[in-house]
Amino acid sequence: MASFPDSVNENDIGKAKPIGELLVPVAPFDQKSGREAWSVAFAPDGSYFAWSQGHRIVRLVPWFRCLSNFSGGSADAPSGAGPRLSRQNSDGSLAPSMPREHTIDCGDVDQLLLATGLSNGRIKIWDVYTGKLLLNLMDHTDIVRDLTFAPDGSLVLVSASRDKTLRVWDLKDDGNMVKVLRGHQNWVYCSAFSPDSSVLCSVGAGKAVLLWDMDKYSLIRKLDGHHNDVVSCEFSPDGALLATASYDTRVIVWDPHLGTVLLELGHLFPPPSPIFAGGANDRWVRSVAFCHDGLSIATIADDRLVRFWSIEESSPQALAALPSGLCCAFSTDGSVLAAGSRDGSVRFWASPRSIATLQHLCRMALRRLMPTQQAQALPVPARTVEYLCYRIVLNALPRPPRPHPQAPRHSML
Repeated sequence: MASFPDSVNENDIGKAKPIGELLVPVAPFDQKSGREAWSVAFAPDGSYFAWSQGHRIVRLVPWFRCLSNFSGGSADAPSGAGPRLSRQNSDGSLAPSMPREHTIDCGDVDQLLLATGLSNGRIKIWDVYTGKLLLNLMDHTDIVRDLTFAPDGSLVLVSASRDKTLRVWDLKDDGNMVKVLRGHQNWVYCSAFSPDSSVLCSVGAGKAVLLWDMDKYSLIRKLDGHHNDVVSCEFSPDGALLATASYDTRVIVWDPHLGTVLLELGHLFPPPSPIFAGGANDRWVRSVAFCHDGLSIATIADDRLVRFWSIEESSPQALAALPSGLCCAFSTDGSVLAAGSRDGSVRFWASPRSIATLQHLCRMALRRLMPTQQAQALPVPARTVEYLCYRIVLNALPRPPRPHPQAPRHSML
């Protein structure tokens, strides 16, 4: 059963609209482990959708073909697996005008994570449009748990591994390893770049949330707040917010520039105490994703639900059933959420529509120019700075006291 605060009526929460699914052939051996869809991804230009079925298979499917099948009511769904996609071809050339479907067999590997990490510590780099293997990157000594490309198109790749390290690779320089980032005391589960590629967040076992300066390859700070392993992270499109998902049943939304907690999205009520949050509680949060409009967040937890949240509310705005969900990602335009499951299948839902307020648009515009520290130093009234810095819009934060009725009134602008 789903768990919500007493103030929330589950019947009042909207139901997310399913629009399609990609199923995989079922064989007797498929009932065993190894077929999980550990990763789903959309190409930044919206040309491809990719997902990892397991069993060494990566499937790359033109996204327009998926949408055409879904809208037509058909389910001509290919099987396969999906790596993280960068903004350009590995050789820097332009993408073909009509993307083609590909299947990639990645070799001797138990699971594929993002783009494409192997259980033996190797990383294989493929040409998306031809399916050709371009590079083998070999330096990790344990399972590669996650891969992420810098969003600036530089073809800088960061890998996260169970060997407790992150490694930075330059694919334009024949896959040369640039730096090893050491700071985690346990497995590293996931990493994510800020939109301008200047900051990297990495999360892992032992409650770890670390922020790295990717210009200096140095640790900026550790964020303390989770009570169990942290397994997923993502920055908002404007870089002002950071969301981290944990086995402690919560997603925390942070101001990464100040290291402060702005909002907690709970998946179990009443919230478990730290000692119980650190154990098996049937509400482990597996994945978190920011919608590309910056207004919504999606989460997947072990209670067999997908939740859609507004960044301004502490309760979900829509739900959908998802047995054994593992990962999720929004389409490039934010209209569709894709989620992978343990059975290797992928399901899709229409993202609930959110209305962008003038305040949100102002913050989005400002955050493309400056971080929190610079915004706070602006020579404008404090209330206006708060308006632009996510300081009073989230319900989890205390609001400033109202003026006393007898006090003289002053303009807030």
